[in-house]
Amino acid sequence: MKGTTILLDQWQGAEAAALIRDGQLDDLLIDSDAPRPGTIYRARADRPVKGQGGMFLTTPDGSAFLRQVKGLKPGEPLLVQVSGHAEPGKAIPVTTRLLFKSRYAIVTPGAPGLNVSRAIRDEDRRDALLAIAHDVLEGHPVLALDPPAGLILRSNCEEAEDEDVADDILAMATLAVNVLADLDGAPEKLVEGDGPHDLAWREWPVTEMVSEPGCFEEHEAEEMIAALYRAEVQLPGGGHMTIEPTRALVAVDVNTGGDTSPAAGLKANLAAARELPRQLRLRGLGGQIIVDPAPMPKKDRRQFEGQLRAALKGDPAETILAGWTQLGLVELQRQRTRAPLPAKGGKTR
Repeated sequence: MKGTTILLDQWQGAEAAALIRDGQLDDLLIDSDAPRPGTIYRARADRPVKGQGGMFLTTPDGSAFLRQVKGLKPGEPLLVQVSGHAEPGKAIPVTTRLLFKSRYAIVTPGAPGLNVSRAIRDEDRRDALLAIAHDVLEGHPVLALDPPAGLILRSNCEEAEDEDVADDILAMATLAVNVLADLDGAPEKLVEGDGPHDLAWREWPVTEMVSEPGCFEEHEAEEMIAALYRAEVQLPGGGHMTIEPTRALVAVDVNTGGDTSPAAGLKANLAAARELPRQLRLRGLGGQIIVDPAPMPKKDRRQFEGQLRAALKGDPAETILAGWTQLGLVELQRQRTRAPLPAKGGKTR
């Protein structure tokens, strides 16, 4: 089945969105009980963490952790935004670099400038978008913020209606002004982060969108999601890899299967490199990832690294390829951008 379809439905009682590309599950968002990334709090500084350059904060949803807190004193109020998903038992990761983000526009307090996505290469369209932004923001209080705010027009603007782009710019600019003026008071949630349905509309290419209840089952997405609960992933060519999250890290083991040819190890490793980012994305896995490749000559490591870097480049989560260990394992550090798959029969925490 060719083409791209977005499905908006429920999974185990939680709001969920699935992106099906050419008949394959390409991305998956499932809501959880944890604070959503993008949520903005009025928080209160609690206590510094010696040796880590950070501070614990008090929020309505529990303890949060903020890095780089030079000049911040316990008891001070501040505005922070959830930057990712916390590991079980750990504080909510937050940042003071707020972003007000929608499908077409991002308002960036403290980062002035009017920018258009580089993905939009048509100069006439770029000029038209800049003109829309200037018209909308002329006289708007967002331009008088201290420090100044900026605006980024996203790649989705290229095919969008001018009126929709203008409405988005105005909405994000007004939200930014209202939130930034709301510093005084007890800890409070000021903005709720987007749920899976809103995130799908905001971040995914909208071609065909289906939102009828039961569309997961109708489009066989339920079977695709169920496969993610199995540790073993079959690879083209007969090999397979096993993905097993532990409390400390995610272990990935690559095997050649029944192939005993001299090039079997390299073939299985290249296939695993192409597939690994998608599997991590769909399973909601991040943090430290250790890959145990199938046996292959050291001279083939560069080819494997190149394939893995190319696959990671197209993934939205920032992933650092740290290198090889003395035991021949590959170390990765991946940003926690979403919650892991919920346990069977219930929501994620």
